[in-house]
Amino acid sequence: MATCYIIGAGEFTPRHFSPQPGDLVIAADGGYRYLQQIGIMPHILLGDFDSLGEPPRLSGVELLRHPVRKDDTDTGLALRVGWERGYRDFALYGCGGGRIDHLLANFQSMGQYAGMGAGVRLIDPGYTAYAVANGRLELPPAAQGTLVSVFCHGQIARGITLQGLSYPLENAELTCDWPLGVSNAYEASQPVIEVKEGTLLVVAGCADKA
Repeated sequence: MATCYIIGAGEFTPRHFSPQPGDLVIAADGGYRYLQQIGIMPHILLGDFDSLGEPPRLSGVELLRHPVRKDDTDTGLALRVGWERGYRDFALYGCGGGRIDHLLANFQSMGQYAGMGAGVRLIDPGYTAYAVANGRLELPPAAQGTLVSVFCHGQIARGITLQGLSYPLENAELTCDWPLGVSNAYEASQPVIEVKEGTLLVVAGCADKA
């Protein structure tokens, strides 16, 4: 499946960043600077450019300028463009760290698009976050003890099964006001998370600072 890569102006890591032919690379405002540093040209440069300033005019790069006063973040706008152009797998880079309000907005957007049927992940230097709705997520292989936290995204999520983690669940429920799923860990090399009804936010690989 082709992937839409979205690069924001937050903390960037090149981990697993390798666009292939057929993928779409969108620089959201100041995220363009990271692409400059690693020598990759985006297909689309968009945003209100409050971070980047006056955007460069680049040959072969589509420029989508938005007003500062708008009803979505630059990351949200990029997700919409990717979705409208037929992409259903999204990898968000430079979308964590920095302002906590933007991180929460990005998590909300991830839940929205997961609920629409997309696969969405946010790759941060210290962790990877996934949104999964009414479906199944196989976590990538990692060492035993790697931390995993599972949160309800929305009021309630039902039919939750956690396999291959230190604290398994079977056909359980999670709610938005009880963080039961925090600080779990890998027991198997590739755990599986399933939710039958609702949306989960899964954060894997975070450092243990509790």
